[in-house]
Amino acid sequence: MNQLPERADAVVIGGGVIGNSIACRLAEAGVGTVLLERGALGSGSSGTTAGVVRTYFPGKPLISSLAVRSLAAYHALAERTGIDLGLQRIGLLVLFTEEHQVQDFRHTQAAQQAAGVDVELVTAVEAARLNPLVDERTILAAAWSPEAYACDPAAIVRGYATAAQQAGAILRTETPVTGIDPDGRVHTPAGSIRADTVVCAAGPWAGTVAAMADVRLPVTTYPVDMLLTDTPSSAPSDPLPMTMHPSSLRIRSWGDRILVGMGRPAPDETRQAWLQRVSHHLGTAFPALAGNGLETGWSGDLDVSPDGMAFIGRDPSRPFLYAAGFSGQGLCQAPAAGEIIQDLVLDKESWTDTSGLSTARCLSGSAGTG
Repeated sequence: MNQLPERADAVVIGGGVIGNSIACRLAEAGVGTVLLERGALGSGSSGTTAGVVRTYFPGKPLISSLAVRSLAAYHALAERTGIDLGLQRIGLLVLFTEEHQVQDFRHTQAAQQAAGVDVELVTAVEAARLNPLVDERTILAAAWSPEAYACDPAAIVRGYATAAQQAGAILRTETPVTGIDPDGRVHTPAGSIRADTVVCAAGPWAGTVAAMADVRLPVTTYPVDMLLTDTPSSAPSDPLPMTMHPSSLRIRSWGDRILVGMGRPAPDETRQAWLQRVSHHLGTAFPALAGNGLETGWSGDLDVSPDGMAFIGRDPSRPFLYAAGFSGQGLCQAPAAGEIIQDLVLDKESWTDTSGLSTARCLSGSAGTG
C-alpha cells in the first residue's frame, strides 16, 4: 500500500463519480488534492445505477438545474479527454396514470423550463409512439424529455480520475478511512494525512465517515436490485427511452435486453414475492412484457437523503465539506457537485443558490451541521 503524503490542501473521501469529479475540479483549480477510496474506483453507488444521465427531475427544479449543467459538463469532458463516455441519447418518458399527476406537471413545467430542462406534455398516443411497449389505454399522458442519455458510468469515473491525476491529484484506492481528527488529520491503514479541508463523498458510507468527524450527515443506505428481461420481438430496433411508471417501475434498453428497476424486496417480503410483484406491475404497465422471466442483473446500495435531494455543503464549525445523499441520482449531478465543492473550498460565490442543498433543511436547529 503506497505511503500517503504528510499533508494536502484537500482530502476527498470516496472514489466514485462524485469524489472523482470533486478531485478533478479541485486539482484543476490548483488545490493540492488527495482522494482516498476504500475499494476500487467506482465500486460503490456509481456501479449500481441504471446508467442514465437525465435532466428532468419531477418536482425538483434545483436538482434539474444541477443535472442540466452536469450534462453539458459530460459532453465537454468527453471532448476534452477523448474518452468515450458511452453517451447515447435515448430520452426520458414519465408516464401519468392519474389526473393529479398531469396537473402537477402543468404546475411545475415553467419551473423546470426555467432550470433549462427540455420537457413537454405528450398524449398517451404520442407516449406509445415514443415507446411502443407502452399501452396507451393504461395511461392518461406523459412527460417527454429528449435530453436523457445512456452512458457508461465506469468510463465517466475513469475520465474524471484521469483528468484529476493529470492535474496533479493523488488517488489512493484500497485505502479506507479509519478516523478523522478535529484538526483535519485523516487516518488510514496506509498512514495519516493532514488536510486543510476534508470532503466527504463516500456514498453509502458517507454517514459513517461524517460521524468520524463528529458531523451529522442524515443519509441512509438503500439497497437496490437491477433486473433484466428479454426484449419482445415487437420492440423497435432502436433503443427504448428510459421510461418511468408511477408504480416506481422503470425500464430501458440494455444491449439486446431490457433493464428493469423497482427497488428491492420490502423487509417482510420474500424475494420470490417481490419478483412476482415486479412481474405483475411490468405486465400491467407494459403488456408486451407480460409473462417475461426476470433475472438478476446486479445489486448494490445507494446513499439516500430523507427527501431524495442531495446534500452538498459545508459544516459551519469545522473544515468539513460533504456531497452525499444523491439517492440514485449522483451520476446526473456529479459535475455540478464538483463545481459547487470547488467554489466552497476556494470561498467563491457559486453559480447558483446552494442553500437548499445544505443538511440544515433536514437538521434544523441542530448544532454542528451545515
